[in-house]
Amino acid sequence: MGLDDKLSNAKDDLQGKAKEATGKVTDNERLEAEGKADQSVADAKSAGEKIKDVFKH
Repeated sequence: MGLDDKLSNAKDDLQGKAKEATGKVTDNERLEAEGKADQSVADAKSAGEKIKDVFKH
């Protein structure tokens, strides 16, 4: 996995955590769910990149 991909996935994960936290504080369930979804997408991308790396070597 390239450094760009790692940074992008980390950024997406942090944005998701921020959205989730903001949703909890403001009692906004939609924003909280969006944050959780963003984190899941970042985790899935990271897992996909790791699988690609396994097959490269």
